Formats: sequence, structure tokens, C-alpha cells
Amino acid sequence: MTIQAGVLTSEPLSGFAVGVTAARRHEELAALLERRGARVVHAPAIRLVPLQDDAELLQATEECISRPLDYVVVTTGIGFRAWLETADGWGLRDSLLDRLGRVPILARGPKARGAIRSTGITEAWSPESESCDEVLKHLLEGDLRGTRIAVQLYGEPLPDFTDALRGHGAEVIEVPVYRWSRTDDSTPLRRLVGQAVAGTVDAITFTSAPAVTATLAVAAEDGLEDALIEALRTHVVAACVGPVTAFALTERGVPTIQPERARIGALVRAIVEDLPERRARRLHVRGHALELRGHAVVLDGQLRPIAPAPMAILRALARRPGHVVSRAELCGVLPSRVVAAGSGWTNPRDGRPQADEHAVEMAVARLRRGLGRTGIVETVVKRGYRLACEPGREALA
Repeated sequence: MTIQAGVLTSEPLSGFAVGVTAARRHEELAALLERRGARVVHAPAIRLVPLQDDAELLQATEECISRPLDYVVVTTGIGFRAWLETADGWGLRDSLLDRLGRVPILARGPKARGAIRSTGITEAWSPESESCDEVLKHLLEGDLRGTRIAVQLYGEPLPDFTDALRGHGAEVIEVPVYRWSRTDDSTPLRRLVGQAVAGTVDAITFTSAPAVTATLAVAAEDGLEDALIEALRTHVVAACVGPVTAFALTERGVPTIQPERARIGALVRAIVEDLPERRARRLHVRGHALELRGHAVVLDGQLRPIAPAPMAILRALARRPGHVVSRAELCGVLPSRVVAAGSGWTNPRDGRPQADEHAVEMAVARLRRGLGRTGIVETVVKRGYRLACEPGREALA
């Protein structure tokens, strides 16, 4: 998505960049975000691996057909449909449907219910919460000794679920309809991790637990796992479709936003409600209303894209509005690629490249051009730069 400078904006996500790690339905998620003004960075973390030739799935299907079942747990609509399609390829669809039609089926959510009902079968029960924990609680309320329960998995094992059933005396048939795998090309995901660490994306969306795992794994391979976790704790919003998806992040102390219902549309609404409040900074500067967003500013209601280096300068000034920030201090906030381009020197203490004051001056000049207003960023001779607002009275109500 291209942002046109100087355009009046009412879109809540204009000026923000959002990473999308989903493999399935990523076009829908991206379209919903872009419709609300976001710039989308697509970086699939995982891919869906079909199991048409998988002996484990065939064996599980035959076990379901060969002997009576007491319960069947359907966790996802796409998984249930894939199971039937795969069974059809083996010539087992009719036999499987006959067995399922004579068994109480527990559906985890509405998509699972819809898939079940499309076959002419009606589920016996479904939780309001769409949670596997509630399905498990419902099953454990009865006597499971000697029962046979088939559990359709959705991409990865559910050991807490299946082990609890076995612990209460049930024989459990795990039905691995599909599984997730790392993408063949992890370059986009590695780039997204780098952008999150550098602060050039404002949020990352996760629609499955395996996507979180894969993203953390890629970060770890590049030596950036700790930096990514810190970014997600501080300046990058982690938006997860539900608590199962968020688990690996929450146990690492990462705050997440989650919709009340595990739906893509609800996830986007949660981002719209949270991201501008968490990431936008609103100031009064020399009579102008200035709002800092991810990669743009809104100045007097007009959206103006700002390049990364000038935006880094602006953010540093906005942290101490009305106060002078020295050139030396501003050298440390410029993105590393500015230094790599040649405007810098090597710090003798740690050998790391540092920007020089000329790079700061260039970034300030670009910032002023991007803002299109004079007097917002002031030069204080021999000291540095400041935002032209009175300290203590700069914040918008």
C-alpha cells in the first residue's frame, strides 16, 4: 500500500505497518488491515502440509471405522473436511460417515459445526467459548473408563487434552488430519523479525501457535530471539487470534492483544482499537497538532510518510518535547543502515559503527522536508535540536 503525502486521513491504521505471519487466509487478513489504512508486511511463518499419503492418518481412520466409538471431537472445520476428502481418496468416506453418524460429536466452534452439518450430521454439543479446555471439561464430567474417543488434531499434537482423557481411562485415537511445517523460504520472516527489532513495524499478527513457534525459531537462528521478545514487550504489538496461539508469548512475558472471539475480523477490530492508542504519540507543536504513527505522522489532519532515519530523529525529540537533544545523542538513534551507507565512524570501545553528526544533520533536513512545515524542529546552535513546544504543555488532550 502506498501512502500519499498530505492526504486527509480518517483510517485508523494509516501510518502503521503490520506484519502478517499467516499462511492460510492471509489474503483476507491483509485486505482487512489495508482497508483500514495499514501497510501490510506479509511474511508467512508456516505452511500447511497435507497428509494424503500419510500412513498414520490412514491407520487412525481405519481404527475409527473398525470398532464403535463413544465420542468424536472435531476441532476445526478445515480439518474435518480434509479428513473426509482424504478418506474419499482411499474409498473410505462412506464408511467413515456411517460411523460418525452414530457417535456423539463434540464440535469446538462454529466452523467445526458448519463442516459437520454440511454432511447431514448434527453435533451433540459445542462450547460457547470455542475452547478445547471447555470440551475437555465437558468430557471429564462423565465416566470415561473403557470409552473410545477420536480426536481430530489441527496441526500439532494436543498432549494436555489427550493425556487427560487417557488418564481418566479412555482409549484415544488421535487423527492427524494435517500438520504445519516451516516455510521453504524463510527470508520474508527473517526480514520481518529484523524490522520488529529495528522498530519499523508496529504490530505482528499470529493466527496459530505454530506460527509463533516458527517466528521465534527463525529469530533464534539469527541470534535475535531475545531482541525480538524485548521488541514485543515494548514497542511492537503482538496480536494473537486466541489464548492458545498466544501461549508461547505470554509465558515469555509478552503482552498480547486478543479478540473476544477467535475470528480474523475480530482480530483486526482489536488491532484497530489497540494499536493507535498504544503506538501513537500526540503533541502540540507551534500551534500544530502532530501525531506520530509508525512510519508516518499526521500533521493537522494530513498524513505525511516519514523515512526511517528522520522518524528515528523525530521520536527521539518527541520523548523530550521542548527540550534540547544533542547531536551526539541523536547519533545513537539512527538506523544501522544509515551508518552502513557511510555516514559514520567506528566506536573504539566496542567496535560498533556509529553515525556522525553529518548523518544527523541530513536526517533532520529530511525530517523538515517531510513535515512540510517550518519551525517545528528547531536548531539550537552548538547544542542540538528540539521540538518547538513548551515543556510540560505539549501533550494533546
